[in-house]
Amino acid sequence: MGFDARFLGVVAALPRVDEADAASSVELDYVHFTVVLDTVRRLARVTGVNVDGAELVEIERGDRWRFDDRIPVDWQAGPAIYADNDLDRGHLVRRRDPVWGQLDVAARANADTFRYTNAAPQASGFNQSEQLWLGLEDHVLEHARAHRLRLSVFTAPVLAAGDPPYRGIRVPLRFWKIAAWNTGVDDTLAAVGFVVDQAPLVDTGVREPAPGEAPPLGPFRTFQVPIADIAALTRLSMPELVAADRMPATVAAAGWRQVEALDEILL
Repeated sequence: MGFDARFLGVVAALPRVDEADAASSVELDYVHFTVVLDTVRRLARVTGVNVDGAELVEIERGDRWRFDDRIPVDWQAGPAIYADNDLDRGHLVRRRDPVWGQLDVAARANADTFRYTNAAPQASGFNQSEQLWLGLEDHVLEHARAHRLRLSVFTAPVLAAGDPPYRGIRVPLRFWKIAAWNTGVDDTLAAVGFVVDQAPLVDTGVREPAPGEAPPLGPFRTFQVPIADIAALTRLSMPELVAADRMPATVAAAGWRQVEALDEILL
């Protein structure tokens, strides 16, 4: 159960929280994935899932979100966050990713993705970036098809101090994703990193919401970014992933690279 750091045949460890944040973090294992929850922010610091593309199973989706009863309810951002507004319960670990293996195992994995620990508030529409953000893993998986059809994927919100407050939480304005795979050449790890921004596209920044008002979230913009930048943004340790970054140094030096189509992703 839980995320397997050696799933790819080479170490691709779950990014680690630093000592200063360890006291407010709890690690929760599910079927084929793990969530490290920030119990103060009530949202995930990091999630990691193992994806076996050759063993994926089609399971009826369902939509029954539940608290994780292994931890206190008040550590989790529950249904009150999403009631009567335009915020969606955004899956962090995609519903389909851990749904592989024997049918009973795949069914448990499907249900596990509908835990509030695996959700974060997102704008109700991804606009044209919906297929881009959600399709990143499919694109990388296709690229790695010759290499055992396996991925390890890490996703979470960027929990920034300036995120706007709402109903007892702060709504993240950015999310990050890293996909990692084995190149098949001498067990070499490869990885690519992305940040999606759901802040309004205005120069003045994010308007502080009125009491009880959901923050105004704008269209999603997706950027391919150096994994070292993700490590710095999130205060997570991920040396194996930083070293495996496929983004050329010359491109990384020019800053974040906005991508609007899958064929613009550098692998």
